[in-house]
Amino acid sequence: MPMNVSALPPPHSDSDHEAEDADEPAGEAEAGAPHVSVMPGECLELLALKAGDLAVDCTSGAGGHGELLLNAVAPGGRLIALDCDPDALELSRQRLEPLAREKNARVDFVHANFRDLAAVLAEHAAGHAPQGILADLGVSSMHFDRPERGFSFRHDAPLDMRMDPSQPETAATLLQRLTEEEIADLLFYQGGERGSRRIARRIVEARERGEAVATTGQLEKLVRWALKVRGHRRIHPATRTFQALRMAVNRELEALDAFLQAAPETLAPGGSLAVIAFHSGEDRRVKQAFKALAQSGRFLLIRKAAVRPSGEECRANPRSRSAKLRGLRRL
Repeated sequence: MPMNVSALPPPHSDSDHEAEDADEPAGEAEAGAPHVSVMPGECLELLALKAGDLAVDCTSGAGGHGELLLNAVAPGGRLIALDCDPDALELSRQRLEPLAREKNARVDFVHANFRDLAAVLAEHAAGHAPQGILADLGVSSMHFDRPERGFSFRHDAPLDMRMDPSQPETAATLLQRLTEEEIADLLFYQGGERGSRRIARRIVEARERGEAVATTGQLEKLVRWALKVRGHRRIHPATRTFQALRMAVNRELEALDAFLQAAPETLAPGGSLAVIAFHSGEDRRVKQAFKALAQSGRFLLIRKAAVRPSGEECRANPRSRSAKLRGLRRL
């Protein structure tokens, strides 16, 4: 199925300035460091949970934010932790189940994408509406540190990039399916890669030679060749390409749009939704969705501007530097 790019203007030429939307990609540069949950105090303040509440961690990961939420609703409260990655969900289980027993609280683990939150709550919450919902849109360091998952250019491994291994299409099969124009658009609009046309051309040329890109090492070398990069760069030249492919394989922007449409309606009256974004395209979607909901008169923006991590947190955890936290409350 072709990518839906008909509503977008054509990409700039490689000589034009970088895409307005381009971020400094996070994650790969800090790979190898332990994953640290971003803005924990700010999240708790925004959600304002209390003992006995029902909370949802929509992107459970290694359980860092889940631990905060579980402590906030204990005793007597409940946390529903979901993640589309079964490996991440198991890490969360190992961390949170003992804490739930200790704190006299309940925690349930659900293998699901947060785009399906309404269905998850219908099945697992027995008609109860959550007082707090949190979604951290960042990618866990765990994914970059496991070569077999194919997220990182630091190791040569199959070019996979699926958050949920049960999904059928990998990054390698995506690159085999898309046209040259679609690949260029993908890299430009989702990764902010201004050399997208040159990279797309090299990918298709390799495919036409019967040497379709199948590993992270192949793709990294091809990007270097396409961009004529020599020597050290502050940001690795393949970073934006890998980011764009990861977002496309996991349909991250589509999932976010579905989540932003459904999640606010699941909140209990007075309940809060908090979303942490690391990519300007994601944050823009959150900002616009929250603004529209506030204008409806049924929701309230908890803060007019995004909450940013403190300088101290950025120094201690460089991965947090691009994070933006936004909150919405149901009236």
